Parts: sequence; C-alpha cells; structure tokens
Amino acid sequence: MGDARLGGTFTFPGTSLTVQRIGYGAMRLTGPGIWGPPEDRDGALAVLREAVAAGVNHIDTSDYYGPHVTNQIIRQALHPYPKGLVLVTKLGARRPPDRSWQVAISPADLTAGVHDNLRNLGLEAIDIVNYRAMGSGHGPEEGSIAEQVTVLAGLKRQGLIRHIGLSNVTAAQVAEAQAITEIVCVQNNYNLAYRHDDALIEDLARQGIPYVPFFPLGGFTPLQSSTLSSVAGRLGATPMQVALAWLLHRSPNILLIPGTSSLAHLRENLAAGRMILAPETLAELDGIAGAAGAVAP
Repeated sequence: MGDARLGGTFTFPGTSLTVQRIGYGAMRLTGPGIWGPPEDRDGALAVLREAVAAGVNHIDTSDYYGPHVTNQIIRQALHPYPKGLVLVTKLGARRPPDRSWQVAISPADLTAGVHDNLRNLGLEAIDIVNYRAMGSGHGPEEGSIAEQVTVLAGLKRQGLIRHIGLSNVTAAQVAEAQAITEIVCVQNNYNLAYRHDDALIEDLARQGIPYVPFFPLGGFTPLQSSTLSSVAGRLGATPMQVALAWLLHRSPNILLIPGTSSLAHLRENLAAGRMILAPETLAELDGIAGAAGAVAP
C-alpha cells in the first residue's frame, strides 16, 4: 500500500517501478550556480539519507549538475542503493569549464552522457533516462527529437538504460518519441502560476504516464502570490507546502521532485503530502494562474 504521507504512490507504465508521489530533486546539492561541490557536503549527504529514510524512493538527478558532483554525492550517501529506489537522470546538456550550459545531443554526446551517469552513480544500468530537449530557456520548442530518442532506444537495447522519458518537450514531440519507443514519463516546467501544460497533463493521465513538474516551486524565481500566502496562513502551512499540495491534487499522475539542500526545507516539502485541500481552496488557488495569464489558451 502507498504511503499517504508522501501523497500515495504511482507506477511508471509498463514497468515494475512504483514510487511515492513526492520524490526529491538533487540539483541543489551542488555549489552556487549548479557548479562545483556544495559548501556543506556532510549536509548534502544528510539530506539524501533523511529523504530516503522518510520513504522517498524517486530521486531526480543529472551528471551535468556540478558537473558530476550531484551523482557522486548520491553514490556516497546511498550506495549500495536500497531496494526500490528509482534513480532518474537526464541527458542533453554539458557544462564546460566556463560554467555555461551547452547543448550535448549528438549520438556521441548522449552515449558518453549515459556512461558518465553510470560511472558516477555506480550503476550497471539506469532506471530511467530523460532526454532533455534544451528548447528556449526553461520552455520547449517544436522540432524533431527523433534522432536523440532513437539513440536512447539503442542504449536501452544494449541494457544500459531500462526506461526512457522526456523533458522540456511539446505534445507533438511526445507523440514523435512514442512512435519510436515507450515513454514512461514527461518532465516539464509547471507549477501553480505556470500552467501551459494543462492539456498535456490530461492526455498523459489518460495513458497512465506520469507528469513530473520541474520547478514545482518556481525554480530560480520562487512563487510569490498574495492568494497563496493567504491560503497558507489560513491552513497553518508555508506557501511552498500549499503549492506542492496543489500539484498533488491537480492530477493523480503528477509526481513531485522538489529540491533543497536544507533538512528543514526537506521536512517541510515532505509534509505537503499530508495536506488536504478543500474544493473551495483549490478553486481559489486555481485563480492564481489565470490572474497571471499563465494558463494555455
């Protein structure tokens, strides 16, 4: 049975991978600018260990965080990995010494990226690899992703990848990828104030495919709303807890991966899984995106 404290459970389609709906995003375990080691490595290790001890069994990462740093910390904290822990990584970028973010989507780039993840995580095969289309900033752009998905499908046949997902993609790109291989998850920018993927979420739900919002709390520009603050005050919660709880209520196929390097914030994030939002509260929160013009037409 699912742990209701973490929002219940969801099984990735066509797999035996069942995860708690509140997971953990490891991007924040690096130094400033998602570069280099964290100031407090012991603190980063403690956050990962407490998350898993609390029941989290879905960790989102990438070898280009740091680069290499996040995966090495995950390995140090948790290897040998507990049974049932699902590690999800992503490919599509690299971090050269100038600390920029560069596209890395050639067959050679993608193959090298898989081997980097395997080496730094200490794995023989990765549970799920998301192809992260770089798009425009943190939003997708139309364009074929067939070449990249075909490369990942080949790596899956080799046994280096167990399952394939997508990140920062459009509905058309999801359909294109599904014609090549089974897609077990989609990870896009979505939160209480940015809801351009409402229709995609519903379509994926009909197919039993999880939707994993990145930046569920607004990312580098945290969510700010007087309505959100008001609701949080009435509920005796933080605005970020309410934002996470709203996502869990939004659709049963939504899985969360909020990230933090703070034990206190981790505990707050996990506590959101126990929150129940009344219909009138959900309606009030739904108005935030509309007021911001952030709902797809």
